[in-house]
Amino acid sequence: MSSRAPSLVVGFDLDMTLIDTVPGFAATLVALGHELDVEFPVVELTQNLGPPLDLILTPHLAAEAIEPAITRFRELYVDHSILPVPALAGAHEALAAVRRHGGRVVVVTGKFAPNAQRHVDHLGFDIDHLEGTVWGVGKADVLRQEGASVYVGDHVHDVEGALAAGVISVSVLTGGSTREALLAAGTHVVLDSLDEFPAWLDEHVLDLRLAALEERLRELGSVLVAFSGGADSALLLAAAARTLGPDNVVAGTGYSDSLPAVERDPARDFATSLGVELLTPRTHEMDREGYRANDGERCYFCKAELIETLGPLAAGRGIAHVATGTNADDAVAGFRPGIRAAAERGAVTPLLDAGLTKDDVRRASRRWGLPTWDKPAAACLSSRVAYGIEVTPHRLARVERAEAGVRSALAAAGLEARDLRVRDLGERASLEVDATLVAGPLTDDAVRRTVLDAVHAAGFDAAELDPRGFRSGSLNEALRQSVGE
Repeated sequence: MSSRAPSLVVGFDLDMTLIDTVPGFAATLVALGHELDVEFPVVELTQNLGPPLDLILTPHLAAEAIEPAITRFRELYVDHSILPVPALAGAHEALAAVRRHGGRVVVVTGKFAPNAQRHVDHLGFDIDHLEGTVWGVGKADVLRQEGASVYVGDHVHDVEGALAAGVISVSVLTGGSTREALLAAGTHVVLDSLDEFPAWLDEHVLDLRLAALEERLRELGSVLVAFSGGADSALLLAAAARTLGPDNVVAGTGYSDSLPAVERDPARDFATSLGVELLTPRTHEMDREGYRANDGERCYFCKAELIETLGPLAAGRGIAHVATGTNADDAVAGFRPGIRAAAERGAVTPLLDAGLTKDDVRRASRRWGLPTWDKPAAACLSSRVAYGIEVTPHRLARVERAEAGVRSALAAAGLEARDLRVRDLGERASLEVDATLVAGPLTDDAVRRTVLDAVHAAGFDAAELDPRGFRSGSLNEALRQSVGE
């Protein structure tokens, strides 16, 4: 289940891109001038840092003195430039943004590599590779070797290196090159500083992943989307309709006791808004002993039932594949037997293939104006029943009544819960709601008692409010403990 989305490698220049070299460079230049009895125009020379040292020193020293001066400058640099030089605003956050998207960071600089590494170590920059003493178009070879797709710099010569490598040039205005000069050099993006880089990268990565999703859907040709009504499957359904056309897309929602009734009409309305046919076959996961037993593999049997039900429906309509809304975060989330069941039965996972995370799904959905962009997670009713307790229609109906009752009780008190779960622990229930409600309004004894009374009224002998608030998959905590994880 590897991603088809291109891997992310971002290159950064160092001087005046990640670090403010001016104070250290100036101090080192002054020290070198004292030793050589030369008065360098320090202010002038520090206004456009970036070019190699020999180009900077050539106008001020005899040709035969250049190499010895460079050697001595690098020696003096260690004592005069490392400690005084700070990271520029947004530098650490820019590197962290690459990491957040699972990317690699490469520093490609004209600076003498050992001194560049000293800056990296001193400032704690999180990078994967550093290449020094490369300048202008010479940076292209390194960027290509490292597989970079973006290069961030501050100088027109950084733009030259990026363009020569065939990668996106992102320029920041923290160096000596003006916006006009950078645009004239051909840069693709100009940012005032690295403070703006994380937001730009978020959008850039989302564009790449949506493009990969479109490509994957075109490869598939036609899909029946296992549509739960949640954010993930809704985005997949919308993307499929956009890419393939509604005639090549079908939505399939399994109707059973585990699907809350309140989820049905919104799912139907969403599919209708896309012009996509919605199938609502009855699924019979309750007939599967492994599902009713409700051990750690319950979701396996549920997903197996769903895919085995939807597969023949897809084939009967000439639809090539059944697709699920599994995203890239789901694939690394650990305990997900349902994903395994779907994969064993040939279901495809276009969101995962394109590398789209849960955050990507929500941001893309908001970009497209989908009503599900901020919809809370809405797991099936069976996920509320503690492992080891048999899943029955009675239990699921009781949970559904209890959650509806709690929402009504909160509304009567002028409150609303974004996330709410009634966990069936046998004949007692645990109520999970937003932590802000637990720490706020529900500290009032009367309000808390009214809310818990709604759980009692649904048929539970006892009910308690979980002081930790809502936690997705909280019943998995006990399961992990039971198997020694």
